[in-house]
Amino acid sequence: MCRDSRSCVCAVKRFPLHWKILIGMLFGVVYGLVSATVGWGQFTSNWVAPFGDVFLNLLKLIAVPLIVGSIITGVTSLSDIRKLSRIGGTTIVIYIGTTAVAITIGLLMVNVLQPGKAVPYALQQQLQATYQDEAAVGMNQAEEEKSRGPLQVFVDMIPSNIIGAAGDNGNMLNVVVFAILFGLALAMVPQQQAKPLIDVFASLMAVTIKIVQLIMVMAPIGVFGLIAKTINEVAADDIGKAFNLLGALGFYCLVVIGGLLLHVLITYPFLLKVFSSVSILHFFYAISPAQLLGFSTSSSAATLPVTMEVCQKRVGVSKEISSFVLPLGATINMDGTALYQAVAAVFIAQAIGMSLDIGAQLQILLTAVFASIGAAAVPGAGLIILVIILESIGVPAAGLALVLGVDRILDMCRTAVNVTGDATVATVVASMENSLSVPEGKSQEI
Repeated sequence: MCRDSRSCVCAVKRFPLHWKILIGMLFGVVYGLVSATVGWGQFTSNWVAPFGDVFLNLLKLIAVPLIVGSIITGVTSLSDIRKLSRIGGTTIVIYIGTTAVAITIGLLMVNVLQPGKAVPYALQQQLQATYQDEAAVGMNQAEEEKSRGPLQVFVDMIPSNIIGAAGDNGNMLNVVVFAILFGLALAMVPQQQAKPLIDVFASLMAVTIKIVQLIMVMAPIGVFGLIAKTINEVAADDIGKAFNLLGALGFYCLVVIGGLLLHVLITYPFLLKVFSSVSILHFFYAISPAQLLGFSTSSSAATLPVTMEVCQKRVGVSKEISSFVLPLGATINMDGTALYQAVAAVFIAQAIGMSLDIGAQLQILLTAVFASIGAAAVPGAGLIILVIILESIGVPAAGLALVLGVDRILDMCRTAVNVTGDATVATVVASMENSLSVPEGKSQEI
């Protein structure tokens, strides 16, 4: 027991963030199941889910100032442009490499286990009827993507109006490109002229980090609301609906989650073991707050503030590395999403009786790698890429309806993997640049 009220308050403050988030998640699951059982769906939508929406909006609110401030200060801190080029090249190569490995793992899993053949025909028809409207939206968006030229992705990377790009979190890659260009130019002008602006962006970063700390005070409540909302959307007032759907598509979910686990437990530890001296157990413990938040928000961009915080304070990645590598990763590194898309595409083909040869599956790999580079780091963006992949290999995009029912749950899992990948690459790059500062096995609480 606490001896006095002051000691109780201190004990609460010392309680690690990841435990608070985990408790919020557990309470959200319990409440969501109770809500579906006793018919509180409308009450949950009106009085519980908004807490999760507010929390998510607060995180999105600071995404642009965080990315602009962190990248510009990170680039300007690298006075040697050649060093920036080296770090940038290394980062992009590792990001693309891990994404390709993730897709390969997914393809191997889905081809060996063949979950699509376990879906009864009656369930296929039911799911397609239930989610035909959502599937149509995804198909229309993918059709627009198909009409674009092969180099359009590079055109889209350059914003014509930075104010307009900054007004939409889906255009985060535009903001990243602008911030890198601005930082480079700022680093190249005379120090006397650059210093006032550098100080402004350093102040912006300090204020943004303080806002992050204030937002994270409500993290357990926000996560509780998000989890409760997710269960409510799947089950509404019929808990049996959720269990039936998960039971029917359970094998598919297990294949996706199994592939994600293999990637997290093999690929990332391999990178850490070979290219850094960081303890693998310490690393996963240190980044757990970001993983849990990524799981509950389904957004790498929304989780970015916490990912940067834990990498700097708990893993020991230097500010100059994390400020450059992590915002870049939140926009182009989508290992979990790419793995999911590979499994989902082959699963849909199996479920409708189509066979995919080696050429088609190689096309899945290439399409998923390059499409994931420009994917928005927000919930649901992976579905659009999935439709593009389905169309590229000749699988009817309407088959998307087969996986929509469990997409929200899998979206949470793959986002946690995306966040883990970002942190891993930041740690590896920092180790290569001798920029890891926290001794092995030690960390600071946030």
